[in-house]
Amino acid sequence: MTMLFVGFLLSMILCILFGVPFIDFLRKKMIGQYVKELAPEAHAKKQGTPTMGGVFIIAAIIISSVITLLMAQKFSTTSIIILLTLLFYFFAGFQDDYIKIKGKGNDGLSARGKLLRQIAIGVLPVAYMMMMNPNATILQIGNYDLQLGWFYPIFAVFVITGASNAYNLTDGLDGLASFTGVFAFAACAIICWTKGAYQEAIISATVVGALAGFLKYNKPKAQVFMGDTGSLALGGLLGVIAVLGKFELLLILIGAVFVMETLSVIIQVTSFKLTGKRVFKMAPIHHHFELCGWSEKKIVLIFGLVSAVLSTIAFILHWSLYGIK
Repeated sequence: MTMLFVGFLLSMILCILFGVPFIDFLRKKMIGQYVKELAPEAHAKKQGTPTMGGVFIIAAIIISSVITLLMAQKFSTTSIIILLTLLFYFFAGFQDDYIKIKGKGNDGLSARGKLLRQIAIGVLPVAYMMMMNPNATILQIGNYDLQLGWFYPIFAVFVITGASNAYNLTDGLDGLASFTGVFAFAACAIICWTKGAYQEAIISATVVGALAGFLKYNKPKAQVFMGDTGSLALGGLLGVIAVLGKFELLLILIGAVFVMETLSVIIQVTSFKLTGKRVFKMAPIHHHFELCGWSEKKIVLIFGLVSAVLSTIAFILHWSLYGIK
């Protein structure tokens, strides 16, 4: 457990140290956020805020993960696969942000192009697990084993891709994706450690540290946004940790806020196409609460508390069903 704190502290310190020079670099190069015309009026003031802060988040995670894993003597092929997957999602998000900045707008990769990249990247950790774990296709639900067989790899890639997209949708308010992510990855770290999945646990702990450090710059009023560079990568990593750690179903609770954000978009689009009416004032749902008069700080705080409570419930449920190895 000590190594979790080492990874957390190292990553947080690195993220804070990387932040100042990188934000200055973004400002000098005028690499800023372009706000959609459809966004709430209050978001107009965010125009030009430096984005692509995911660069120093991911850098802090990878560097601290490698150092901590080597110190713990836990670095192996599994670690390499997880960090490579994180890097590939990072490059996909970076490309999306770069296209937006170059085009001076909010149109990055096409929805289809982004989805295909996410699916292709998600295949890597799933294929690795299928080769290494003969019981990979089994979902354990309490005392019951659900054998998914050939359907499992499809399910696993869906979990990873869905997590990447859901986290990306949540990154719409100052500090929202960072704050909720702290609790989600903290739950992953603890659950993985109790399962004996030490590599996944240490990497999760470094994410908690990086996000805690990033909040120094991302809390309202944000000095920098993580952009798709950060959100696509972190969401994909959340899904990968859940799949390799074999607690895929618990991700529904751990990532409940991200699931809620995604469902609000699906409900909104479906309702409008079928009836011509909108269920929410705006989707994702954090914008709905904005238009209801809630401040950004209030939304971030409440969503963070929801994430904390449900992540805690997920850990308690896991502990009660499976205990500690």
